[in-house]
Amino acid sequence: MFAPIVVLLRNQMGKVKFNKLRGEAIKVRSQTITNFCESVGIDRTARQNMIRTARDNGKKLGLLA
Repeated sequence: MFAPIVVLLRNQMGKVKFNKLRGEAIKVRSQTITNFCESVGIDRTARQNMIRTARDNGKKLGLLA
């Protein structure tokens, strides 16, 4: 769904800069999930599963194109 936009953005920004930006976004997403789990009291295994689910959903949407 978002793959064409991601590819266009990557081509315009350059792969190195794009990968750096994507890495920072992934870091923020994972930290947000971690903060939520800590505040609610969700254990480490469930947190890891949430992070994996977020990654898999990103793949399905084409955000990792």
